[in-house]
Amino acid sequence: MNRDVRLEPEAPHLVPTRLTGVDFDLAFAPERVNPGDPASASKGVPRLVGATTPEGTRRAAALLRNINDQVVELSSPDAAELAKLLENVFRNINIAFVNQLALLCERMGLDVWEVIDAAATKPFGFMRFEPGPGMGGHCLPVDPFYLTWKAREYDMSTEFIELAGKVNQNMPYVCVERAERALNENGKAVRGSKIAILGVAYKPAVGDIRESPSLKIIERLQSLGGEVVYHDEFVPELPKYGLANTPLDAALEGADIALIVTAHPGIDHNAIAAQLPTRSCAQRNDGGGSIGVAVRLSQCNRVAPIAVGKDGGDTPFRQDDNRGLPVSKRAGGR
Repeated sequence: MNRDVRLEPEAPHLVPTRLTGVDFDLAFAPERVNPGDPASASKGVPRLVGATTPEGTRRAAALLRNINDQVVELSSPDAAELAKLLENVFRNINIAFVNQLALLCERMGLDVWEVIDAAATKPFGFMRFEPGPGMGGHCLPVDPFYLTWKAREYDMSTEFIELAGKVNQNMPYVCVERAERALNENGKAVRGSKIAILGVAYKPAVGDIRESPSLKIIERLQSLGGEVVYHDEFVPELPKYGLANTPLDAALEGADIALIVTAHPGIDHNAIAAQLPTRSCAQRNDGGGSIGVAVRLSQCNRVAPIAVGKDGGDTPFRQDDNRGLPVSKRAGGR
């Protein structure tokens, strides 16, 4: 790649053009922060850095060693940036694969969690990834496509990246289809139903909604006539959708269905499962009418499955720390 960078002054007759490696050094040190995880910002996380000249790399590395215990020097900013993209693309592709595996297991009548748990017992040659309702943030839904765009300059087609993107971006719509089926099995339509969305941030314990699958789910349900409310203490409002955070009890009150999309800490999802029962719409204890069903779209710390449907079968969804797809489990699963 051509790494020459020119800084062109606004008044070229006053200030000369400056070149990287001649007048200044340019270094790139990609971040490795996992939002909501303080350990990811610790000094113990190795830091990558590459500059336009060996001396520039040395100087940048010396600066970063005041922040990180280990600094890995690379030959160029390009190598440092591609290493970061490799980290992101690796997760993106593997999440897409396990999402498709979950759908296949559903059709085959198999428990995808049993399969994943079994494979994870192998102490080498396997890394665990889990399905969920979709990916959010910037690193996984967006960044991999920078590499796709760059590859076209070299007459390369990155099919793995593009296919993974299609699979993962479709997951929120699969979640909506599951909700539609759950309501239909209980004699209700999306239109006119109160739908409680629990968690709209893209991952637990943060308030970041960038590319959150919840937003696509809300938009689609509203377009189908659903009366959507949400609870997420990390996200005060969603002006685009005309919504604001609703207290948990109020969100669940009279809900025909609850979609647990992002399992924030501090919420008793087992209690929600008890309030929105696992079989067809039941009566409240106070005789106040039906209280609907719940569909779990996120991992929920592996609480007992929240089921839907008149036959008592389970339809939970769980989520990798940053997203994936819905899976179904047979009754009696964890």
